[in-house]
Amino acid sequence: MHLVDLWLTRSLSMCLLLQSFVLMILCFHSASMCPKGCLCSHSGGLNVSCSNANLKEIPRDLPPETVLLYLDSNQITSIPNEIFKDLHQLKVLNLSRNIIEFIDEHSFKGVAETLQMLDLSDNRIKSVHKNAFNNLKARARIANNPWHCDCTLQQVLRSMASNHETANSVICKTSDLDEHAGRPFLNAADADLCNLPKKTTDYAMLVTMFGWFTMVISYVVYYVRQNQEDARRHLEYLKSLPSRQKKPDEADDISTVV
Repeated sequence: MHLVDLWLTRSLSMCLLLQSFVLMILCFHSASMCPKGCLCSHSGGLNVSCSNANLKEIPRDLPPETVLLYLDSNQITSIPNEIFKDLHQLKVLNLSRNIIEFIDEHSFKGVAETLQMLDLSDNRIKSVHKNAFNNLKARARIANNPWHCDCTLQQVLRSMASNHETANSVICKTSDLDEHAGRPFLNAADADLCNLPKKTTDYAMLVTMFGWFTMVISYVVYYVRQNQEDARRHLEYLKSLPSRQKKPDEADDISTVV
């Protein structure tokens, strides 16, 4: 009995020691994979926090199992194409309070359908590629950016989930229509910004045609007036010529011959 108790005690100690060793390896593995300047933790998945890390670009060694990624309050200027393509479990992406200016076509390739929350607020974004948010299922926060409201932005917002809520937070810093600058995008969208280029072209063609028509009419009027003036001068010239009168002797000669 004493030997059995001793064996059980040793077995339990070995199990506890082995469990601690495995946990230590897992923790060390997670810590070693964590990008420099970031903190990684496990809570319903791998959370990677790189907030206020003085980053100037998005780390390229992000763990593939990342679920929550915080890159806010840094100095990131751009979102490279396919930078998140291997993060197939990513649900939350926070890029707020950076200095991002433009979003390219494939910036969110690989995560568009898994993301649940995307925060791009408080950046310097003026425009995005028309396909940048294709298939994006996440609720996007894009307020407090110096947006230029044009046809591309209108198309992008219409393709996004919860587009009404998202569009309502967009203020036009500038716009293709000057009167919409400084106003919410929803008001500018009423003008259908995608028809502006066509209307502008139509107006230009109309003005051009009117100009040509005016030139033709002016030439015709000038031509008619010039001909009238020439005819008048010619008539006056004819009138100014002395008329030829018959002499008396010529009349006598004619009567004599008869």
